[in-house]
Amino acid sequence: MIETPTQDPEYDDAAIRFLAVLWGEGYLSPGGPEEVDRVLAGLDLSGKRVLDLGCGAGGITLHIARTHHPAEITGFDVELPVIEVARRAADLAGLSHKVSFVQAAPGKLPFVDDSFDIIFSKDALVHVADKEAIFRDIFRVLKPGGVFAASDWMIGHDGEPSAEMRDYLDAEGLSFGMASSARYLSEMRAAGFHGATSTNRNEWYREVARGELHRLQGPLRAAAVAEVGEAYVDKNIRTWSAMQKVLDTGEHCPTHLRGQKPGGSAA
Repeated sequence: MIETPTQDPEYDDAAIRFLAVLWGEGYLSPGGPEEVDRVLAGLDLSGKRVLDLGCGAGGITLHIARTHHPAEITGFDVELPVIEVARRAADLAGLSHKVSFVQAAPGKLPFVDDSFDIIFSKDALVHVADKEAIFRDIFRVLKPGGVFAASDWMIGHDGEPSAEMRDYLDAEGLSFGMASSARYLSEMRAAGFHGATSTNRNEWYREVARGELHRLQGPLRAAAVAEVGEAYVDKNIRTWSAMQKVLDTGEHCPTHLRGQKPGGSAA
């Protein structure tokens, strides 16, 4: 979501409504609040200033605001449709006093240096081709001692994707710039992060995705069709089928990341 052109959004109204049926209201990535909490495990956000980078439709941002008690949280995305949905959700939830949403064109993050205690991101950096630049910018807007905690969709290597992976990427049709966890960690360290670590979540998501595909083909199909139509649902069933193949081989690797900006005090 960081590099998608706002005039031609990838996450339009149909995508938002379809993914709400599958993943929950306001969620554009899998795992719900439980996976968000796993990414944030061990971090104390209370009283902190937090950025949700690539916030999408705001479900995660609102969950963090409700349950992790930051002083304030800002959701950022380059796509206007998701930001509009997120702002409405914050108003309805009565959280606008501590939650704000910012939309800006792709490029340098629109925040001053040393702005945030915690930067969170969930399955959004996959849309950023220039990993070096985004990690430099994340490092820039973190306060000294601040923590970056994220999950992203990665590939198990930095070579040419397999035929199965190419089939999946073609079916997905999104601006994925996939890289390996080794590449992510290298770019984080080059940006200045200390203690950069990754945790492979393939084993978790390959079983979750299998269940998602089953539900789309069965129990959830009618609800999804009612929201977005049969052709849209069938297209996504084909996408999930292609994704399952590369999850099963391990080439598609959802992964957690964590690193800290030196200085200050630990989060």
